[in-house]
Amino acid sequence: MKEKLSQRTILVVDDEENVSGLLKIYLESEGFKVETAADGLKAIEIAKELNPDLIILDIMLPFKDGWQVAQELRKDMDTPIIMLSAKGGESDKILGLNLGGDDYVTKPFSPGEITARVKAILRRAKTEKQECDILNFPQLIIDFSKYEIISKGEKIITTPKEVELIWLLASNPGVVFTRERLLDKIWGYDYLGDSRTVDTHIKRLRRKIEKGELYTYLHTVWGVGYKFQVVKNEEKSF
Repeated sequence: MKEKLSQRTILVVDDEENVSGLLKIYLESEGFKVETAADGLKAIEIAKELNPDLIILDIMLPFKDGWQVAQELRKDMDTPIIMLSAKGGESDKILGLNLGGDDYVTKPFSPGEITARVKAILRRAKTEKQECDILNFPQLIIDFSKYEIISKGEKIITTPKEVELIWLLASNPGVVFTRERLLDKIWGYDYLGDSRTVDTHIKRLRRKIEKGELYTYLHTVWGVGYKFQVVKNEEKSF
């Protein structure tokens, strides 16, 4: 039985017409609405006008490459992004995640695999708005119902994965989560990445919420994983 996805819009950005066309066919067969763009400038224009539920973004694009597009969109959008690339090196994957990608897929790929990843990301991002979905800490508010993080009274730009990750940790203060457990909880058991994905997201979150702050929240438990705990900087011990 297919999920009800008729209201979900996907933007596919790829300058290879056979790739974007094939993905469009597969995604529309699953009930998605699909728009396409063949260059970076058009991708930014359509994304800001359309505000899609998810973007599939190729790296090698005319005018503006995928790295530049992701950077531009992340200034004011938290739309999930799946990055596509023929570059499968570890440094490329880390760069893609650092720029705000929620997933990174190496070409060649199966359209069915992309479709499954799209559905998994959207499924995890979907949540009912409930009043209890707000966590308050000194200088930090996590509103899971709105997928928002407020730092010192200002909303910061985050990806859905970043919100899900900090929510899981903050909902269990003091509990140490291994990287493998975080991958399973946030990305799903079928995720094909590795534990460095968790490290990259933690690093991004720290940069956004802890830079120059009085409090730190995300702590590394060496050799094990990560935990959430509110600590004043002067109280930190190494």
